[in-house]
Amino acid sequence: MPKTPVQQPARGPAASAAATFDAAASYSQEQFGHSRAGDVFQILRDGQARTRAELAEITGLARSTVAARLEALSAAGLIGPAGEAISSGGRPPSRFAFHPSARVILAIDVGATHVLIALTDLSGRVLSELRESMDIAAGPIQVLDAVLERCGQVFATSGRHERELVGIGIGLPGPVEHSTGKPSSPPIMPGWDGFDVPAYVQQRFPTDVLVDNDVNIMALGERATYWPDAQDLLFIKVATGIGAGIISGGLLQRGADGTAGDIGHVRVPRGGDVLCRCGNYGCLEAMASGPAVAAALSKDGVPAHSGEDVLELARRGNLAAIHAMRQAGRDVGDVLAASVNLLNPSVIVIGGGLSSAGEYLMAGVREIVYQRSLPLATARLRIVQSMAGDHAGVLGAGRMVIDHVLAPASVERLVAAHSQG
Repeated sequence: MPKTPVQQPARGPAASAAATFDAAASYSQEQFGHSRAGDVFQILRDGQARTRAELAEITGLARSTVAARLEALSAAGLIGPAGEAISSGGRPPSRFAFHPSARVILAIDVGATHVLIALTDLSGRVLSELRESMDIAAGPIQVLDAVLERCGQVFATSGRHERELVGIGIGLPGPVEHSTGKPSSPPIMPGWDGFDVPAYVQQRFPTDVLVDNDVNIMALGERATYWPDAQDLLFIKVATGIGAGIISGGLLQRGADGTAGDIGHVRVPRGGDVLCRCGNYGCLEAMASGPAVAAALSKDGVPAHSGEDVLELARRGNLAAIHAMRQAGRDVGDVLAASVNLLNPSVIVIGGGLSSAGEYLMAGVREIVYQRSLPLATARLRIVQSMAGDHAGVLGAGRMVIDHVLAPASVERLVAAHSQG
């Protein structure tokens, strides 16, 4: 599980619900002119208990209409009684609040060499999880079959039933067309290009399936859990590959074709004639990723075959590995300096496998970013190590699905399905 943050008061995934729907007062009577149960539910997403009278005042709806909406939401299990308010005379009015344990979500983070599967409730709280080594290069059918089998195991250990599932979120280590959930020419995923991941998964679990690039969901997870007030945040993953998740103006930026944030293939000054697997020369990934740093060390006579080997050497105090990690940070900083000038984030979070080297990598990043970015852009900039750690992906995959299934239209479908069932 992720560590408790130290820079600011701990705020769990449920806090982002409040951040997404800032204050109940922001819902005007005009917005609720044709209010449905899904609209009324948005007020209760912040977890605060409210009475029928309070909801009627916020929405401008008749109390009888509010009562009908609450009854429908209660029947669907999305809200429940939350005690009684103080009475001004007569019987104390009942209060109602969001019931996040009513449904569950499967959050799946598929990396180049691993998979982490978590079952969460509708607040993002992890109920059960499973981690396993897995090679993404084995192809979509073999990988997804194994993932789906493990999902059944996660349900078995959680004590929850598959009928409670309302959505699945999946992160993949390559470009993804988010609207369809299909990978798009992913460089380290042979056989995955154009594969219909949602349709394949829905053969086993007939529910909504959302798929995105792994760095995008890491950005969502880190922000929702630890930086809910940050409107402009960059999440940088430094591992087998290098990529960025961009949150600007409070919204995840995917770009026109889902490739926004692919900083791993930006040329770095010292790249020279180093060939990248994308076919170009001098890419950041070819210089600063885990395999690239390991290869450079081996060339200099320090045996290292992977990013994990580099980390172990650095932990043991190997000076060559420590220097290599700091230089990798400088290379990342070269690219981030331009990103800071362009996007002006308030927070840059460094995550991924190599980030566990801590200050060696971070020192290099900070050195170059603060040196080469505009003073105004860095005046309030914080460059920090990921606090969600290796859980950032599943936390973000869960958040992606939560925001989808708790949107007004989706809540309406849940309510309608329950009334018909």
